[in-house]
Amino acid sequence: MYRRLIIYIFALLPLFVFSQKSKPDTLSAFYTEEKINIDGHFNEISWNNAKRISNFTQREPEEGKAVSERTYAAMLYNKNTLYIGLWGYDSHPEKMLAKDMARDGRWGTSDNFEINISTFNDNRNSFLFVVTPSGLRGDALITDEGTGFNEDWNGVWDVAVQRNDSGWFAEIIIPFSTLKFSDNASQVWGLNIERNIRYKKEQASWQGWSRNYSVFKISQGGTLVGLENIKGNQNIELKPFLTTGIQKQTNSGTDKTLKIGGDVNISFTPTTKLNLTVNTDFSQVESDRAPINLTRFSVYMPEKRAFFIENKDLFDFSMAGGSVSTFYSRRIGIYNGRQIPIIGGLKLTGKEKKTNFGVLSMQTAEQDSIPTVNYSIIRVKQDISNQSSIGFITTAKNEKGHYNYVYGVDLVYSTAKFLRNKNLLIGGAIAQSQTQDVKTNKNLSYELFIQYPNDLFSFLLMTNTVQKGFNPEIGFLQRENNNYYTTYFDYKPRPTFIPWIRQLFFRPLNITYFFSDDNKTLESAQYTIKPLGFTTKSGENFSLNLIKSYESLPYDFNIYDTIHITKGEYWYNHYQIDFSTYQSRKFYVSSYLSWGEFFAGTKTETYINVCWYPNKHFNITVDWTRNDVSLAQGNFITNDIGSRIEYAFTPKLNNSIYGQWNNESKEILLNYRINWIPMIGSDFYFVINQRINTKGNSFELGNFTLLAKYIWRIVI
Repeated sequence: MYRRLIIYIFALLPLFVFSQKSKPDTLSAFYTEEKINIDGHFNEISWNNAKRISNFTQREPEEGKAVSERTYAAMLYNKNTLYIGLWGYDSHPEKMLAKDMARDGRWGTSDNFEINISTFNDNRNSFLFVVTPSGLRGDALITDEGTGFNEDWNGVWDVAVQRNDSGWFAEIIIPFSTLKFSDNASQVWGLNIERNIRYKKEQASWQGWSRNYSVFKISQGGTLVGLENIKGNQNIELKPFLTTGIQKQTNSGTDKTLKIGGDVNISFTPTTKLNLTVNTDFSQVESDRAPINLTRFSVYMPEKRAFFIENKDLFDFSMAGGSVSTFYSRRIGIYNGRQIPIIGGLKLTGKEKKTNFGVLSMQTAEQDSIPTVNYSIIRVKQDISNQSSIGFITTAKNEKGHYNYVYGVDLVYSTAKFLRNKNLLIGGAIAQSQTQDVKTNKNLSYELFIQYPNDLFSFLLMTNTVQKGFNPEIGFLQRENNNYYTTYFDYKPRPTFIPWIRQLFFRPLNITYFFSDDNKTLESAQYTIKPLGFTTKSGENFSLNLIKSYESLPYDFNIYDTIHITKGEYWYNHYQIDFSTYQSRKFYVSSYLSWGEFFAGTKTETYINVCWYPNKHFNITVDWTRNDVSLAQGNFITNDIGSRIEYAFTPKLNNSIYGQWNNESKEILLNYRINWIPMIGSDFYFVINQRINTKGNSFELGNFTLLAKYIWRIVI
């Protein structure tokens, strides 16, 4: 079936034509030697001489119409710096939304400008910079036009914002050393700019305004020209740190801590960077949330450590929607939830012409019975055609008396011009593991997929196999020894005859199967139908899902505490309703209710998330998940509660407190953090972590940490 479908898809490739552009689609940066004061006032003569673009077109709510408020953008530069000017006029400035101001805050809920810059003009990868009327700075690394979205990346740049009766205006400074680009004397970059006017639910882009695209779809953007003889390499950047504090473990004394280390970043060329880390420390990272897992399979936990976050999408080699991954950075320095010291390591990343490459090597320290281990990864991706790629990965884990290697190849064909202006992806991957003293010819994982992600219609066909002997020891494997098949089809019309509906959602088909790779017997299945879903013009969302599940348990399954589900085959039906309000309101609610059969019993799951944004400084978020489960073997209830309170004094000084409790661990986790940015690129953190044991209805203080950490940025 897949072979015939691929032949059919490729037969249609000659239908590709150019997609939507707005003229003019080129912005010329203006060279200046004038001193530019970053204050949001645009008093310099250079801003009057710079070419402005104004042809912004709506994606929402009225596709193809001009933006409803005057919007302009312009760019200046000198040999070391890029300046971006943004003019967001507004006829109702009192209605503008600016709900957060902390670094990397919730910019998606506020009015904003999003600037997407592809310095290699490769139709794939880009730097995203976001500003809001409150002065919030957000940024991200975009790979494969949004397939990879790394918002944990923090570039070195700044912004000043002015807000008045005419609207809001932003002046951005980006050192060229923050970006990577070729050494050509004359630069041509991909560019797109989007303005979001939240109180109107309006989204307008300079280019690529079709609803099939987003601002991340840089192949549909415009072009930035005029950059001549710019310098990007900063040569050497030093980031030493000093951490001091106290730690107290349960039933032990208090220990004082003092740790010195740092990172060295060396730019060999404008496109190649070496990161060295010594005595690596991640003490400022927020604690993981303790999950309640009512399945038989592993839970994927996100990476939060800065060294691994930068360029993480380059090292990504995942299959089956992320449930199979050859590299999972949390295998490094973390063992069964326990922190293992990292002696040091290196990371080399870059791009030469059409070749993206990355090398990572880390050495962890010996601790108790855990030996010192070296983890190394090599990743290469070659750009082919306009938006496609082919790549390979090698991972290696080496310790005394043991090794594990994985080798993989992946290929993705991607276009935004299928059937004139539609997105289409066709891809596949294969990986093989090799483990010391393990001999097997069943050590592969491989997949094939076809995806058509567009506004009116979308579908996915995917198959993945994980053989019994496939063992990626520094990867993530949710399920072993299986054949996975999944498909869905979505229909999302925008009816004009229902005045309060923006878009309807129907999913008549969503099927997933897991078969054993050994004997091909069915292990799991799920059939989902979405008979109705919609988004209102006021921003509310609703959906109804009907679900039929199948599980074949080869052994008794301990689901919670001492309660087991007996091995056997189970078919059961359940239902789910999802509802959320418009997220840019001061008071926002997201929720779902799931109920029905569960194995041989019943389960009702309730989730609610409430956010309150009274002003740009202060916000509170509370979420609660409850499971009421009734089984022949016993009944139980789970509760998981989390809350976050944030207060930002300025865009460069904020503090937050996060707390979580669930009745499985019966432990309260508290994290308090202050982050001060004294200068762009440097950080000060003050952190308190406290665990409180609530077993037996008591409140017993557990592990406690108090520390202060300062990170300097020194450029040589």
